[in-house]
Amino acid sequence: MLAAEELEAGEVLCTVPRSALLSQHTCSIQALLREGQEALQSQSGWVPLLLALLHEYTASNSPWQPYFSLWQNFRSLDHPMFWPKEERTRLLQGTGIPEAVDKDLANIHLEYSSIILPFMESHPNIFDPKRHTLELYKELVAFVMAYSFQEPLEEEDEDEKGPNPPMMVPVADILNHVANHNANLEYSPQCLRMVTTQPVTKGQEIFNTYGQMANWQLLHMYGFAEPYPGNTNDTADIQMVTVRKAALQRARSEAQQQLVSEQWDFLCQLEMVGEEGAFVLGWDEVLTEEELFVTLKVLCMSEEEFKEYKEQDGWEDDSEEEENTVLSNESLSRLKTPCKKLLYDSVLLTLESYGSDLKAEQDLLNNKEIYEKLSRREQQALHVRYGQKRILHQLLELVH
Repeated sequence: MLAAEELEAGEVLCTVPRSALLSQHTCSIQALLREGQEALQSQSGWVPLLLALLHEYTASNSPWQPYFSLWQNFRSLDHPMFWPKEERTRLLQGTGIPEAVDKDLANIHLEYSSIILPFMESHPNIFDPKRHTLELYKELVAFVMAYSFQEPLEEEDEDEKGPNPPMMVPVADILNHVANHNANLEYSPQCLRMVTTQPVTKGQEIFNTYGQMANWQLLHMYGFAEPYPGNTNDTADIQMVTVRKAALQRARSEAQQQLVSEQWDFLCQLEMVGEEGAFVLGWDEVLTEEELFVTLKVLCMSEEEFKEYKEQDGWEDDSEEEENTVLSNESLSRLKTPCKKLLYDSVLLTLESYGSDLKAEQDLLNNKEIYEKLSRREQQALHVRYGQKRILHQLLELVH
């Protein structure tokens, strides 16, 4: 969407009445979905919308046909889940995306076979598994990932209710995303409004925000990434188990290795770490600051210090170092030497998980001729890897 004239901040770009939204509550099978809601519960919470889309997309008399006709087909969505596994691994190893895609695909197969198929079979007058296939279901999942909106909960509902189910918002979903956006979507009881958040000059593109998204999340969910240095919300992960691995490698004796294992188990009890978790690093600070701070501190304790710490159940007297656990870049450089060393080793192990180094990425980005010969997938993957590695290298310098 481009601005046809100059715009002030706070101008309404478009208004979408709630009756035009496509959701489980507005589709032509809404009563059926309401009746079956118990059987349609799933981990994602997307099943009712996906059934609505399966039906409306293939019903020739659907009022949403003009909306669907904006997409020639959903195969043009180039999410990593549609890439061959070999290409996904080769281009995205180390970024966290291949693991996320494997989980998605497993969930899609499970939802389709255990929820969607039985529901379709019990309503043969509306659904036909030969037409409403797993392949189409997968494409519609990508469509929901890339184009749906989730209405934020009212503050008083945040604790009681799970998140609102996704819905399709025609017109609003035309806008692209950048971190430094100039518009966002506002919700009211009658309608949704796309409103400018800063002045926009004539001819400038109008960008919405999909939330504070790192490049790996953008590529995984939406099929694109922001070139460096555009994405100020970019992050890099250090897998929690990588820090354990670095601590074990450092342990000289069996007794020390045993101590590290006990410290890790205690951190698990405190719910600071888990086998699947990651420490998240932004450009300016650690986003999982408490978890990383406590993990480094505990894994660097002597046997005596750890024994005392355990007796206090992980509580300590507030010493001066405790007061400020915001791990900004500046405070990272003030960590105690053993903690710095452990973090440094963990970053090195993380960098080893990629298939290439930062210099190789830098050379590709600096050489316009070579960069333009890369496929779109190679370019997007490069932006994801490069941003993550820049953040990790920045951390290496801080704790060196």
